[in-house]
Amino acid sequence: MVRGRIGKLRRDEKGFTGLEAAIVLIAFVVVAAVFSYVMLGAGFYTTQKSKKVVDTGVKQASSSLTLDGQYIYLNCSQDAGGSTGSDGQVGEIYFYVTQTAGGSPVDLNMTSIALTTDQGYKQLFYDKKNCTQGTGGSNCPWWYNNTIGDGDNVVEPNEKYKIVIDLDNTQWTGIGELNPNDVVTIEVRPPIGAPLTITKTLPPSFTNLTYV
Repeated sequence: MVRGRIGKLRRDEKGFTGLEAAIVLIAFVVVAAVFSYVMLGAGFYTTQKSKKVVDTGVKQASSSLTLDGQYIYLNCSQDAGGSTGSDGQVGEIYFYVTQTAGGSPVDLNMTSIALTTDQGYKQLFYDKKNCTQGTGGSNCPWWYNNTIGDGDNVVEPNEKYKIVIDLDNTQWTGIGELNPNDVVTIEVRPPIGAPLTITKTLPPSFTNLTYV
């Protein structure tokens, strides 16, 4: 009779069944926790990438430069290679730029300027070899001068830069001369962001210094 009880006790596996259920439950919890961690990590990564894409898109779509004032200035003097009168010719164009509110700093050494006229289109990058800030230089198609700021080549908040385009330079060959009543479009193209576009109709006659 004692042997029968011992055999019955050995065949009672209720305790082992409960332990197995607990192990299975713990395994499910661990797997669920790992899966949740992976999903959260993927979600955070996707969110960061989306934010980066949006930020890059905003930078590409918005311009970081704006025209300071409403005028561009036409130097038509003989010293600049121009001439005056109703049959005159523009020698140099200059204007002032500043940073837009909330815009990114713009490195002018990495910037290009494009001119569009009825006779053609030309785009030229800043020539660091031939150009000197503030004074131009030998064979320099365009240059810049820091009017208000720390004197470097980067347009930053509350700074003002003068950009000078020497139309008498042979590198602008292809757009023709700028004469009275012509229409000219100037694009200042920073390395990142939309260009600053200026379109002007020139007056019917030029003086040594004409603004439009």
